[in-house]
Amino acid sequence: MTHAIGVAILSGGPSAERDVSRVSAAAVEAALKATTRFDVHALELGSDTASALMNLKPDVVLPILHGPPGEDGTLQGLLELLALPYVGSAVAASALAMDKLAAKGVFQAVGLPTAAFEAIHARIDIPRLSTKLAGVKARLGERLVVKPLNQGSALGVTRTESFEELEPAVQTALDYGGAILIEERIDGREMTVGVLDVDGECLAFPVIEITIPDQTWYDFNHRYTQGASAHLMPAPIDEDLRARLQHAAVLAHQALGCRDLSRVDFIVKDESFVVLEVNTMPGMTPTSLYPEGAEGAGIPFASLLERLIQSALNRR
Repeated sequence: MTHAIGVAILSGGPSAERDVSRVSAAAVEAALKATTRFDVHALELGSDTASALMNLKPDVVLPILHGPPGEDGTLQGLLELLALPYVGSAVAASALAMDKLAAKGVFQAVGLPTAAFEAIHARIDIPRLSTKLAGVKARLGERLVVKPLNQGSALGVTRTESFEELEPAVQTALDYGGAILIEERIDGREMTVGVLDVDGECLAFPVIEITIPDQTWYDFNHRYTQGASAHLMPAPIDEDLRARLQHAAVLAHQALGCRDLSRVDFIVKDESFVVLEVNTMPGMTPTSLYPEGAEGAGIPFASLLERLIQSALNRR
């Protein structure tokens, strides 16, 4: 009889996205338990994670974690020290992708287009914030997007219409950390491309367009509420733009040094686009874009998980 592969699924933890992580993990756990190939153990990320993993001795760890400390390289460093194979990007790529400012530098270095931006560092800029924000207005205008550097799921993000809204938006973003990003707001279409990087091949999934019925924006509630957004796959765009978006997704994934999986988000305006960010552990909830893109590429959810687990095992 073939030995079942021991899989430890990690979710939850102190992240602001912990509840989304748990929903993702429940979907993953159900899919893996539907086959006899895996001996599945679900663990909550916490102070006892290291001892729990050492007692369990899984063949592979599947970190279904969104935001720090599960997605930013912190957990990945622990798993490296414990010598446990794990699904997803390693320490440096996880940290780079989570830091939106650092990631922009990498994107620009390989020729990927990004929105014009300014950074605010609390320890440097707060004493002269009014002067700093006046400079932001002069360079980028008043219609902006203000976001924390190290969060996902649009947490702490504000879209401003006027200069008066900018300082409160900055304070909101600073609640999530000591540095933030202010970007020029580009009114375009939101699109995303998943990447599967296993077996020596980097595959881009079909381009998905995200539409919001009330014409607002893709905030936390629209991401995780059934029916609050619609996903158009394949996106209604021409073949040339589709190919350029898929190529950019793979390039962004590889430039950051990612492995196994990622999802790359874009704003598309007319025939041009900018890269927003790379998610190294995209959501796996029933409304999530990454498993939907995999299905569009002909890869059912269970098969997707098996390929990711096997990729981690091959590195053991």
